Amino acid sequence: MTEAPLWNVEADDTLVCRGVIDETHDVRTFLFGAATPRRFAYEPGQFANIEVEVGGTVETRSYTLSSAPTRPDLVAITVKRIPGGVVSNHLHETLEVGAKLKVQLPLGDFTHARRAPRKILFLAAGVGVTPLMSMLRTIVDRHEPVDVVFATWNQAAADIVFAEELAHAARRHPSLSLAHVLTRPTGRDAWAGHRGRIDATQLKAIAPDLAGREVYCCGPDGFMAAAKAALASLGHDPARYFEESFVFGSGEAAEAAPVDPGAQVYKVTFAKTGKVIECDGSTSILAAAKKGGIALPSACTKGLCGTCKQKKLAGDVEMSHSGGIRQREIDAGMILLCCSKPRSDVTVDK
Repeated sequence: MTEAPLWNVEADDTLVCRGVIDETHDVRTFLFGAATPRRFAYEPGQFANIEVEVGGTVETRSYTLSSAPTRPDLVAITVKRIPGGVVSNHLHETLEVGAKLKVQLPLGDFTHARRAPRKILFLAAGVGVTPLMSMLRTIVDRHEPVDVVFATWNQAAADIVFAEELAHAARRHPSLSLAHVLTRPTGRDAWAGHRGRIDATQLKAIAPDLAGREVYCCGPDGFMAAAKAALASLGHDPARYFEESFVFGSGEAAEAAPVDPGAQVYKVTFAKTGKVIECDGSTSILAAAKKGGIALPSACTKGLCGTCKQKKLAGDVEMSHSGGIRQREIDAGMILLCCSKPRSDVTVDK
């Protein structure tokens, strides 16, 4: 049987929804394939930027590929519905089989695949389980000789994403130990397992040998900070700790430094709102906008995720990005506000 060619995002960046799975009451997995059969190559734990049009505005968001590269015919994102979330609600309410959306190249360094550890501790809070699930699926599919402890934190049992698949994997693979921790179990939870927020006592009970494990942690910033503090108190080597913020930190732009009185200052005009700010040549447009009280979509603030992508209508900028924008988008006048510094007066289509 002839193997399908690899998917080339530069040739075709549109994927088709092939399936929708309800994981919990507010989490869904969306499966995607190319219009014609293609294989997807990426590293487990990486994320992709997707573009959707909501109310006439193109929105960009970053989602982990919860699928595994060992199952190359489809890719998947697993999305929690966030109250007030523009894109997550749009996906939950409108994305169905046959729908199309644009996807950018998978990115990110949060993966076990480059280090090949022999013992791993996965720590996940809520839907932060997705990159860790991609890694676990890869480990299982490749029969990697890895001893894994997989621990999740959720409010109630009904909130545990991939609960059945994790339980099935633990039954089949003696080298996989599973621990679920509930922070707010309900009356319906006959729960005999761990309870409460992550701390050193929990970690020591879940993985007594954690000193010998590489730790991969994903969840909200508060969860990861607590995990790091607990691990440090137990003497875990911080060089063996890796994390991925599920929301790329706070999504806030870095504070704009005070303007040097001798620095060149430019005007940045936001065409749709008519707002104008001043921005010196050493400050990103996003940081200057924040200082000026203008709220703009942003996430990583590092030129990686593409959330702050906007059309530049006029002017020149210096942009130093980390893969969150494609060359053809740059050629079409798009910029990332988080890493674009003005070199003249600039007008942005926002």
